[in-house]
Amino acid sequence: MIQNKEDLREYLECDKYALGLTNQKHPRIFGDEIWKFEILLRKYEYYTNVHSFFNGLFLFYYKFRFHQLALKLGFSIPINVFGKGLSIAHYGSIVVNSNCKIGDYCRIQENVTIGSTNGEWEAATIGNNVFIASGARLIGNINIGNNIAIGANAVVVHSFNEDGITIAGIPAKKISENGSNKFIRRK
Repeated sequence: MIQNKEDLREYLECDKYALGLTNQKHPRIFGDEIWKFEILLRKYEYYTNVHSFFNGLFLFYYKFRFHQLALKLGFSIPINVFGKGLSIAHYGSIVVNSNCKIGDYCRIQENVTIGSTNGEWEAATIGNNVFIASGARLIGNINIGNNIAIGANAVVVHSFNEDGITIAGIPAKKISENGSNKFIRRK
């Protein structure tokens, strides 16, 4: 969670690196909407978590801009859920429950849902370096370990605590020992 300016800088730098944009200093006017979204996400988190007299106006501004761009891109991603190094691969519907806890260096594709079910309050806890492929659904109060790759259109309803595996299917099950290393860019 972003608690100060140093954290904000670290999160922004890790997100930029995870997106593969190390050669760019600023987002381009056209074509870098996902990077702009992630910048707004991190600044909105910062101004929400760090309270001061002057932060109120900045908080309103970043909340408004974040909401506008989230609607445009089809993202329903709450603040203070993802760790540093978030990499969103494509535009498209991404829905994340606000009670999720997702670790550092998560790469998430389009049409992914991470939520709770049957009126439960708790949602998924996901470790570090996790790749979530297109169309995956992670439902309920489940735990996902570190370095796990979740296959396309997988429906994950049970916990997977073993690190470095690939899971896929409906319902999801372990299909290999490969993990997420080839999908994740991390510092």
